[in-house]
Amino acid sequence: MTAVWRIALAISLLLSAASASAQGLIEAATQAKDLTFPAAPSTGPVDGSRMVLLKPDGPGPFPAIVLQHQCGGLRSKRGPNRSMGTWAKTAVEHGFVVLLIDSLGPRDVDQVCLGPKNGVNFPRGVRDALQAADHLRTLSFVDKRRIAHVGFSWGAMVVLLAGNASWRLVLPGGEGFGAAVAIYPGCFEIRPKSGSPYEIVDGRIDRPVLVLMGEKDTETPPNECVPKLQAAKDRGAPLEWYIFRNATHCWDCQQLDGFSKTDFRGTSVTYRYDSTATSDARRRIFDFLDRTWTTGRKVGGE
Repeated sequence: MTAVWRIALAISLLLSAASASAQGLIEAATQAKDLTFPAAPSTGPVDGSRMVLLKPDGPGPFPAIVLQHQCGGLRSKRGPNRSMGTWAKTAVEHGFVVLLIDSLGPRDVDQVCLGPKNGVNFPRGVRDALQAADHLRTLSFVDKRRIAHVGFSWGAMVVLLAGNASWRLVLPGGEGFGAAVAIYPGCFEIRPKSGSPYEIVDGRIDRPVLVLMGEKDTETPPNECVPKLQAAKDRGAPLEWYIFRNATHCWDCQQLDGFSKTDFRGTSVTYRYDSTATSDARRRIFDFLDRTWTTGRKVGGE
């Protein structure tokens, strides 16, 4: 075999593998039905128990946020996800349109903390987010150039994957997001039952992302994230991060203060609400979005 034929064969094999990987991603992302997003802003109370569209007073156009929940969704046996409701109202107070999406409830899924259910997996979560961004761009009161993605735990991992240029090329969705915030994400490798394994953090992230983590988080430890974030940043990914001292997983979840469980890796974890970390996270999130959209992709790790 000549050198030319060897090169041609190698290229052919790479393209075939890429095609198979793309097809697997599409199949995973379409196992569950698409969401139906609200067309009009809600005027009722917001407690974090359901998907909702909110806007500030006035005609806009306003910047917007797609808000994505943790692995427990928006409602559980312990009641509504009040932390997500609080974040939604806080974003509106900062002048943002908010689309709080529910990837679980409409699909009769209680939680995905121990793995995918009823077709709700990470690719489906990314597709949900991209479709939510497309929906926001159809609304007259939304600034189509300034749409951000903010996710927590499971939703934070979706944020990192949605910032990956390769995933956006494969999964249907328009421009995606101009900036994103991932709050206490896991940074491990995902090994689906079918298809190729993939990393949550990848050097092909090409949108500015702020990652916020807790020092005492034993469910998604920051020491697993920082080396991968640094490696991706070294490859050109526009990432920055911050670790809150003494904060656990779900530090903003006042309704889960003291809650204990065994996580998907068999680790015993306890959540502690931290008002200081929550307040500081609020400041950092909106400062990051303002800075990113004002100065472009100027980011750096802390």
